[in-house]
This record gives sequence, structure tokens and C-alpha cells, in this order.
Amino acid sequence: MNTLKVDLQGMTAELPILPLPSGVKIAFFNLHGNVALTEHCGKQLSKLVSDCDVLLTAESKGLQLTHVIARELGHSFYAVARKSKKLYMQDGIEVAINSSITTGREQKLYVSKHDSELMRGKKVGIIDDVVSTGNSLVGLEKLVEMSGGTVCKKAFVLAEGKAANREDICYLGVIPLL
Repeated sequence: MNTLKVDLQGMTAELPILPLPSGVKIAFFNLHGNVALTEHCGKQLSKLVSDCDVLLTAESKGLQLTHVIARELGHSFYAVARKSKKLYMQDGIEVAINSSITTGREQKLYVSKHDSELMRGKKVGIIDDVVSTGNSLVGLEKLVEMSGGTVCKKAFVLAEGKAANREDICYLGVIPLL
């Protein structure tokens, strides 16, 4: 299998090259189960979002990353945008987003009333593993706005393709679209 090595500010990750149904190939980044990589990336990103009052991430790969960052910043809670509406979220808010590069279809993001109130009046840091097309990011930004918060930072482990040219995000490393 072909792989791509990427430096994440002091730690190297070897990413498998995988084809998407669209025909585009990506260097697949996966934090699930990788404690050392998650800890390293979370600690590095926490330095970039230290001025945020609260963090927001989308399930699922951003969860453990955001947990590490929140711990490093001394935050007791962080907000999670879910991809399906859970029983406890009936009084929360939702947004529809265009397809991301990995899903290929329209999605919805949901936050609970608790998480929406957590962001109200606060400087919110949006956290995720990879930014590419930015479609998921637009949905997260809408959730912050609908909750009455202000997006303070948008931080990612990796910027993929043209996303690396964006001036409104911060990240640890860059990967190409192949």
C-alpha cells in the first residue's frame, strides 16, 4: 500500500493513500485508537486555541482530539456536533451541510441544548482532524452562530489540498489531494 509521511510539528505520521468513490485519492488520517498521536496533536493544537472559552467538534474523529485539548486548557466541558439526532437532543439545534470529501452526501449536524448554551456568548474554538473542502466547517460555524457564540479559532491537525491556502484556519501539517 502506498503511504505518505507527514510531519505534525515533531511527530511523524505515515498515512495510507486510499481512493474515494469520486476517484480522488486521499492520504487517510485516523486518530482513532492512536493514543500517542492524539496526545501529541492535542497538546500542539491547545497552544493555538488557548484564547478560546469553549471548544466545538464534530463526531467522530475530532472527539478524542478535542478531549485532549480541553484537558490541556482546563475546560470542564466541550460541545459536540453529532451526525444523528439523539434522544437527549430533542430541544437542540441542527444545520444541514453540503457533502464533505469523505461522505459524498448532504449531512446534518446536531447540538444539544446543553452544548448550544455552553457556546452562548463565548469565544468558540472549532476543532477537527482534517479540513479539506470546508463544508463541514461551514456547518460548525453556523452552529456557533445559531448558539450565540463567536468563532474565535478554527484549528485542525491537517489542512488538505487548497485548504492549506486559507488564512482563517490554523493547523499542524499539510497533505495533498492525490
